[in-house]
Amino acid sequence: MPNLDRGHSIGQDYPGVEMDIAVLIKYVPDSTAKITVSGDRVNESAVSKWSISPFDEYALEAALSMKESAGASVTAITCGPSRSEKGLRDAAAVGADALVHVAVDDLTSLDSTKMQALLAAAVQNTGASIVFCGKQAADTNAGSTGPGVAELMGAACITGVTEVGADDSGLSALRTTSGGAERVTLSAPCVLTFDKTESELRRPNVKGIMMAKKKAIDSHDAASLGVDVSGSTANIASHAPPAEKAPGQMFEGASNVDDVVQKLRNEAKVL
Repeated sequence: MPNLDRGHSIGQDYPGVEMDIAVLIKYVPDSTAKITVSGDRVNESAVSKWSISPFDEYALEAALSMKESAGASVTAITCGPSRSEKGLRDAAAVGADALVHVAVDDLTSLDSTKMQALLAAAVQNTGASIVFCGKQAADTNAGSTGPGVAELMGAACITGVTEVGADDSGLSALRTTSGGAERVTLSAPCVLTFDKTESELRRPNVKGIMMAKKKAIDSHDAASLGVDVSGSTANIASHAPPAEKAPGQMFEGASNVDDVVQKLRNEAKVL
């Protein structure tokens, strides 16, 4: 894949000395958790394990690397019910400096624009002008949060970032495009959404976990942030599990070769 090192300069003047990075994280059902539908809704009470959405983990890792290399401060922000605070403490356990929880009991009651408004208000409340988040959440795969927050902040937005660095002139982000690898230079205010990166995700040690338990969480709701969340224009009508796959078939012996080839060609459509 060619490396198209294009020098796009985006944004306003960047101070280049101190960076306050807000990382948006979503606490979602873990990829190993069994999901059940009760009535027409996912039964969240039956979800055995929750975790930070994987792409958000890469965003957090990038911010923590910036903390180490450039002295950035890192604030983790989440929006959701009380269980979401566990995701914040997981972020603190690996190095997040400050934690912000925007309390929303039922995320399905808000459309994406309302969610983005809450997150943008929370970011602005921290004073951060640089925002990192995953390119999409594991539970919805919508990919609208980063661009939506950027729009509300009047900020530049770079999506699908796989690498980021900083110097006195601003940020430099690498992302993959259909034409190759594109390097973009930009300055604050800006929002970067992260794809999977080559960085190894750090895991908390015992000391980090214990310190995270004591870290204060700055809690807000829509009213305290001055955001009107009434009148969502899109609402989830129902949830449904995916259709069950047909049971597998087993064939033994050379006499079944023709049948196997026929099924692979006509049913599985792989030949």
